[in-house]
Amino acid sequence: MTIFTRIINGDIPSYKIAENDKFYAFLDIFPMVLGHVLVVPKIEVDKFFDVPDTFLAEILVFAKPISQAIEKAFPCARVGCEVIGLEVPHAHLHLVPIQDTDDLNFTRPKLSLSPEELKAVQAKILQHLRF
Repeated sequence: MTIFTRIINGDIPSYKIAENDKFYAFLDIFPMVLGHVLVVPKIEVDKFFDVPDTFLAEILVFAKPISQAIEKAFPCARVGCEVIGLEVPHAHLHLVPIQDTDDLNFTRPKLSLSPEELKAVQAKILQHLRF
């Protein structure tokens, strides 16, 4: 069982942004920048393009209002999407507010935020989230 499955099941706490029957979105606790969100299918599949077609077809539709909320909460040029998936063997999509392409450079040092700071980021995104 992956750490993401344990988060989805509630075994590990998370800063949830949104959830439906197929997906779970939550804050990355070691974000690239403030507002970095992970969108994860609830099925445990390692590689993103091994996820069933119905999930692939719907993940961006699920992520769209989250992305719009991130843009309002953290003004940026756009919200970048990145599929890397090497850190956890569970398909996931990174939503990252960016000003330029270097903001998606995953070799850069990550932020280390306190629980209070993470709760503030979560609240700021949720304030703008509309499904």
